[in-house]
Amino acid sequence: MKPSPFLYRAPTTLKLALDDLAECAEEGGKVLAGGQSLIPMLNYRLVRPPVLVDIGNVAELSERTVNDQSFSLGATTTTGWIARSPAVRDAWPLLSAAASWVGHVQIRSRGTIGGSVVHADPSAEIAAAMVLADARITLRSVRGGRVENAGDFFIGYLSTAIEEDEILTRLDFEVPNAGGRWGFEEFAPRHGDFAEAGAALTLPAEGAQERGRAVAFGVADRPFRLPSLETLLTASTERVARGVFDEAVGNDFDAIGTVTSEKRAMGGHMVARALGAAGVVVD
Repeated sequence: MKPSPFLYRAPTTLKLALDDLAECAEEGGKVLAGGQSLIPMLNYRLVRPPVLVDIGNVAELSERTVNDQSFSLGATTTTGWIARSPAVRDAWPLLSAAASWVGHVQIRSRGTIGGSVVHADPSAEIAAAMVLADARITLRSVRGGRVENAGDFFIGYLSTAIEEDEILTRLDFEVPNAGGRWGFEEFAPRHGDFAEAGAALTLPAEGAQERGRAVAFGVADRPFRLPSLETLLTASTERVARGVFDEAVGNDFDAIGTVTSEKRAMGGHMVARALGAAGVVVD
């Protein structure tokens, strides 16, 4: 199929992009970044925006800074760059691993992290990583700017806190549990398919007083943290009793409220595998 007719705008500055979106937002205008989610929806006429505002030529949205402690990533940073970057792999290898699971190389070369986060597919690896990292999401419009925490940004299936006239411009976060152990696992019918279930987690570095972090994705209507499990994850954690694990993960799945019995079993298995990848035995 072909998309319904639309006007196409390609601003070269953020100000122009915000102005263009402000003019068409009320009529259903959309922002186009990498297009790996929006273009298929256009072709199937699941969305019919009268105007597309292409932000791919806005240079400031591709700016990025990565160091051992923190990341600042422009919205049009591609998933492929994250998967390939030695700086990302050295600073936070979990994010590099997560990005390598996104689609295939052609999709990663075009798809952007901002687009993935705004699309908010509950199976999206980048969205899950942002929730794990407590990322700060910068949103801009002609009315001004604001920052949302990733944990509050995702509110349901393909649904976020972004307003129709806003553009996601940056993602900023500190590396969670820097220097500690980590695990990332997901199940998909084939590599590159959408994840049926997945989990990512980090444990503190030796001697650190903070607790671990864990997130599940693909099992509910949005990615979500596992606070009951996180209370068990310390720098010295090497083993978690099966009964304690099942109770903690069960409580966290119950709290989100949209996990089916099939997804509960699959998601629990992915969390256990992620723990195993981090060197924690569940028995």
